[in-house]
Amino acid sequence: MTTLGVLNLYDAKTHLSALVDQAAAGAEIIIAKNGRPLAKLVAVRRPAGRKPGRAKGKIHLSADFDAPLPAALAAAFNGLAGGDE
Repeated sequence: MTTLGVLNLYDAKTHLSALVDQAAAGAEIIIAKNGRPLAKLVAVRRPAGRKPGRAKGKIHLSADFDAPLPAALAAAFNGLAGGDE
């Protein structure tokens, strides 16, 4: 990544379209106001693509994972004090 240096806000506003193209190409642009750096213009990182099946063989679900909960535990999830509804 190359740094183009520091640009003042007025110049950045004037040349924003070109600066965005440069940032997309890998440049890093620092924007300053009154000589004080305030912002950095960089390209957006693309998230890594998801690959279906990456966790295959790493996750185990019990045969009864979707069995009904015990009454007391179900009541706790529903905000009830005990298991009697």
